[in-house]
Formats: sequence, structure tokens, C-alpha cells
Amino acid sequence: MSCVLFVGPTAWGLDLERWAARVDVRGPACRGAIDALLSAHGAPRPIALVDGLFGRVPALGHREILSALEAGWPVWGLSSLGAIRAAEMDYLGMRGYGRIYARYASLPDLRDDEVALLHEAERPWRPVSEPLVHLREALAHLVAVGSIEDGTRADTLATLERLWFGERTRARLLELLVAREGPGRREELRAELRRFERFRVKTHDLSMFLEEAPWART
Repeated sequence: MSCVLFVGPTAWGLDLERWAARVDVRGPACRGAIDALLSAHGAPRPIALVDGLFGRVPALGHREILSALEAGWPVWGLSSLGAIRAAEMDYLGMRGYGRIYARYASLPDLRDDEVALLHEAERPWRPVSEPLVHLREALAHLVAVGSIEDGTRADTLATLERLWFGERTRARLLELLVAREGPGRREELRAELRRFERFRVKTHDLSMFLEEAPWART
């Protein structure tokens, strides 16, 4: 049975056609999206909630997810808004998946804006900024390879946390590091931050979810 996948910028860089036989791809969820799905389809189908819209439209609430669960629809959450909702509602039967879900499940005070980012308003939902969870991964990598000290990581992260999520970009990260480490290290740091997809744990979670298709085994 195919899974209804609510996804947007987290899928950037993935070829969703690879999993076309497994998933029915919708855009990011907003208020009313799951209610509309339940109204249009009689028989329950698995739902995977990844991305959700907020701000310019009402956000998807808990009530719709609970309605789906009570109607017998398996609901998975991962990577972004889905991970947050799964951590909040796993005791009600929502199923979480991946590293981002595990973080929210184990750290109840983790801020929602850890996974927030700015993106284009239409398909393919191109990201304009990077979520804080990705920038954390990049900073941890720089410490691991000896490019920066942990104090630089902590100070840079503290500055990023104070920024609006739309201002958290790779360019801003590099500028903060250069301000701390000196302009002579710009190219070295830039090189270490290339192939930034390595740090996109939200997308990694989604890719693994689609590969493993856990909804088909339950």
C-alpha cells in the first residue's frame, strides 16, 4: 500500500521518482490537509508527515492527526514538523522515525525552530536558509576534523540560535566563523563546508524512511 507523503523542502536534492510506486507525494501540510485526505479516501492509508507550512497559512494542528489515528490511519512523523508532532503524540499512537524525531522525543524542551527554514512558496520548495539542526551538524564536523575549537562551535551556535530562522544560511555560518577565526582561514573553512548535503540530517532521515518503507511492515 502506498503512503501519503506530506513533504516540501526536506526533499530538496532527492529524486522522489525513485519511490513513486511507494508514495503519493503531496506538498507540505497545512491546516485542513489531513481532514481533506480523510474525506476523500474511505479506506485508511498510511500517512507520513514531514514538512508543514506555518506563518502565512494556519499550521496543521494536533486534532487532525488525532482524527486520522482514531479512524485507523497509521500516521508517521519525521524530519521536521512531522518529527515534532510524533514526539508530542507518540503516546496516542503516532509513530516517529529517524534522528530528528529521536532528538525531540528525548529532549522535550528542544525548540521548534531547530528544524524551521525559509523556502520558496511553490514546488520544488527550494530551501533559502538552513535549519539549525543542519548547522549544528556542520559545526560538529568542523570540531571533529580539528578545523575549529569547541569554544568557537559553542559561540557560533549561540549566535545562530539568536537569529531569525530565515537568516540562518551557509553564508552567514561562514561569516561568523571567519569573524572568529580570522580572514586568513576563509578558504580553508569554505572547503570544509562544501558538500553541505552531508549535514542535512532531515533529508537523510527522509531518504532512509523511503528506502526502508516501515509503513509497509506494520
